[in-house]
Amino acid sequence: MVRDTSTGNTKQVIRDAATGGGLYVVATPIGNLRDISARALDVLADVDVILAEDTRHSARLLNHYGIATPCRSFHDHNEAHQVARIVSRIADGERVALVSDAGTPLISDPGFRLVAALREQGHAVIPIPGPSAVISALSVAGLATDRFCFEGFLPARTSARRRALQTLSGERRTLVFFESPRRVVETIADLGTVFGPDRPAVLARELTKMHESVISTTLAELLSWLEEHPERCRGEFVIAVAGASVDDEEHDQVRVSTAELLRVLVAELPVKRAVAVAAGLTGAKRNALYQQALALSAAVGEKPVEEGE
Repeated sequence: MVRDTSTGNTKQVIRDAATGGGLYVVATPIGNLRDISARALDVLADVDVILAEDTRHSARLLNHYGIATPCRSFHDHNEAHQVARIVSRIADGERVALVSDAGTPLISDPGFRLVAALREQGHAVIPIPGPSAVISALSVAGLATDRFCFEGFLPARTSARRRALQTLSGERRTLVFFESPRRVVETIADLGTVFGPDRPAVLARELTKMHESVISTTLAELLSWLEEHPERCRGEFVIAVAGASVDDEEHDQVRVSTAELLRVLVAELPVKRAVAVAAGLTGAKRNALYQQALALSAAVGEKPVEEGE
């Protein structure tokens, strides 16, 4: 039951799942507490229990709107153990709301296992739409939005992150990433290394909050903007990057072909000779090829041949 703010009376507000229990996947504000729908507030007030990624964080929202529904912890570390119990409770007729710390649940947040299990068993799963950092950032980015690719958080380790980006270097759709303040500088630097420093990009920081900023420029200039003032690295970030152009894609295909050629040559020839052949065939600079060849030879455990040999 919730209070009807226009009359002071109470009324029953949930009738989405006409029979039995169900899970309500409720989008909550990504910053500004006013960015929540009336329907979402009604649902949160009327369900039997709220599953929250961080109950302390969600308490701020619930207290702000005077919602006293019991709140239980539900996050990446306990989701697998809780699914069976929650499914059982919903099967018994309970109405459950799922919220994340901010935005729409399941978008780089817990909940996939639970929703999949409920769907498999035929229970109601009802979306309560609302804020999304991905859509908010795209709506003001000034990049193409007819087709985009959401990649969430990239790997934390530099080598794994660069490999992941390499697979996306020819992607023609606008790319969207989440990033933490601890790694945003390294990620922007790696984006510039893999995609090229002049690739258009947008950094959306602290969306809907007091210190919101949306910077639209190139990857190289974004890196400079962050490095100039370390305090700019605080907060939560959405990075949107323009998709590859035809020229970018063709350049990437040539680069991959050169790397493959060099790999084959290093396996059969001394490093110096492999570099000379690759340079002659591709026109690539010898210094760059030599560094790649050294890395390849080290990877297979061969002793590199120095330039003077």
